[in-house]
Amino acid sequence: MAHVIDGNEVGVRIQNELSASVERLSDSGVTPGLATVLMSDDGASETYVSMKQRACEQIGIEGYHYEIGPDEPADELFDRIGELNEDPSVHGILVQMPVPDHVDEQRVLRRIDPLKDVDGFHPENVGRLVAGDPRYKPCTPHGVQRLLAAADADPAGKDVVVVGRSNIVGKPLANLLVQKADGGNATVTVCHSRTDDIAAKTLEADIVVAAAGVPELIDAEMITDGTTVIDVGVNRVDADNEKGYELAGDVDFEDVEEKAEAITPVPGGVGPMTIAMLLYNTVKAASLQEGVAIELPGQ
Repeated sequence: MAHVIDGNEVGVRIQNELSASVERLSDSGVTPGLATVLMSDDGASETYVSMKQRACEQIGIEGYHYEIGPDEPADELFDRIGELNEDPSVHGILVQMPVPDHVDEQRVLRRIDPLKDVDGFHPENVGRLVAGDPRYKPCTPHGVQRLLAAADADPAGKDVVVVGRSNIVGKPLANLLVQKADGGNATVTVCHSRTDDIAAKTLEADIVVAAAGVPELIDAEMITDGTTVIDVGVNRVDADNEKGYELAGDVDFEDVEEKAEAITPVPGGVGPMTIAMLLYNTVKAASLQEGVAIELPGQ
C-alpha cells in the first residue's frame, strides 16, 4: 500500500513556521495584508475565499475581503483592484477565479500590481518563473513541490509526467520542475487532451501529477509499481447523499494506492497546500514591499 501524503499535516507545519515570520515582521511594525476579491455567487468560490481568510487570521495576516455583484460592470472590479494596488496596508491581492464572462480574465491578471500578485499569474511574474528567477511561485505548483519534498520524492533526475496544461497548474508546475534548482532538475513531459496515448507516458514516469480536471482519469493500469502520484484534481461527481455530490480527484485513489509508492488524497492533499503557499507568498510580499528581511520556511 502507498504512503498517503497528508497535505493537511504539511500545510499546518508550514503555517506554523510562517507565524514566526509574521512575528518578525510585526517586530518591525509591519502586518502583512491580503485582500481577496470575489465577483461571483458561486458557492464553491465563496467557500474557497472564506477558507483563505480564516487561514490568514490564524497566523496574523490581516485579511480584507471585497464582494462585487457578478452582474456589475467590469470596471467595478478594475477600479477596486486599482484602489488595492495603491493601499499600502495591502501586500497581496487575490481575485477569486472564475470571473463572469463579461470580464476579461487576462486584463484582471495584468491589472494587479506584480509586487502584490501573490497568485503569481501576472505576465511579469510568469516570465520571471520561466527565466528561473521567480518572485512568487504559483500557489498550487509550489504546494506540489513541497508535498514531493515531504514524501522524500526528489524530482531531480527523475521522469515526471504532468497531466494537464492549464496556466494555473500544468504549465507553471512543468516550469518549476525543470528548473536548475532545488525541487527541480526533472525531465518533464506534459500531457493533455491532444496527447495520443497518455498511459504510454505515465507508465514511464517516476512521478505523475494529475491536473486535468477529469474524475479518476489515472488508474492503476497507467502507472508502474513504486510511482509517486500527486492528485491536483477536485471534481464534483453525482452521489446519493445529502449534498447530491461528492469530491473526486483525477486519480482513482483506491485502485492506484495498491501500486504507488506515495499518493495524495482528495480532499486533504494538494488543497491545503495551495492555501499554505498563498500565505507564504503574502508574507514574502510584505517583506519585499516593506524592505524587512525575514526567513521563510523552506527557502
